[in-house]
Amino acid sequence: MDKEITGAIKDRLAKANKIVIASHVRPDGDAIGSLLGLGLALMDSGKSVQMALVDGIPASFRHLEGSELVLKQPNGDHDTFITVDCADFKRTGKVFENFGQPDINIDHHVTNERYGTLNLIEAEEVATAAILAKRLPEWGFKITRPIAAALLTGIVTDTLGFRTSNTNPSALRLCAELMETGVDMPDLYMRSLVRKSFAAAKYWGAGLSSMEHRNGIVWGTLTLEDRKRTGYGGNDDADLINLISAIDGNKVGMIFVEQNDNHVKVSWRALEPGIDVSQVAKHFKGGGHAAAAGADIPGALNEIQPLVLKATCEMLGL
Repeated sequence: MDKEITGAIKDRLAKANKIVIASHVRPDGDAIGSLLGLGLALMDSGKSVQMALVDGIPASFRHLEGSELVLKQPNGDHDTFITVDCADFKRTGKVFENFGQPDINIDHHVTNERYGTLNLIEAEEVATAAILAKRLPEWGFKITRPIAAALLTGIVTDTLGFRTSNTNPSALRLCAELMETGVDMPDLYMRSLVRKSFAAAKYWGAGLSSMEHRNGIVWGTLTLEDRKRTGYGGNDDADLINLISAIDGNKVGMIFVEQNDNHVKVSWRALEPGIDVSQVAKHFKGGGHAAAAGADIPGALNEIQPLVLKATCEMLGL
């Protein structure tokens, strides 16, 4: 089946002339790396390409070549529409609500809804960028240094610097091959996973001071007031969930991030083998992986938080 799908995608890309590529709102490193990696490869082959992210590129990824080309909304017509690293089409954002069915959907989330005409979903891969790193040469595209840097960023960030349980020898070999194009891996690692702005660090402080734990769950909360007081410009958790997930003695790590539009962004991390948080996220119309998942839930923070904590305990038997 994979050969049939990848062959069909190869044919579709060969015929494409005007391409739009999109990924999910509040893009992470894999969304951005996959978007840039595929977009730059298609551009190098002479295609007209528009890369679009409704929330734009966060400052921490603007060092990647091609990031200045990413639009918040595509313009004009197109003959091919591609989504990458997006399990649910709604997560591409309101800009794409009436855009029509994607021609190609490439992703590694087990909860992907297979909403494209052609769906390449490889849930065993560590990142969507890893799928592209393997498939681009098969489809006849050369991986240059800027493309390799984008794809490496996707893999490094989605594995948290090769610390997630799905990290495997194949992924490490793939990274070594990408490094051979001349990419500075330590620099990418520092920029995408280690460095934080002063505002983000203060935002982390607010989240850490809010932490609670009960029934094997440790969680933090970030409010709109926290964001305003610290001067943090993003609407995400500045990767604080990764720090919360490192706290010993718990089975699940969570963070609640209050949004401007009366929504709460919730992230889950499984801290022990055998726990599948993707099913809890799916219950709240979100998605992700067994070990890491998220959802955007409509409602007020003070109403959503106890509801989600209760459901998490019940569904995971905590």
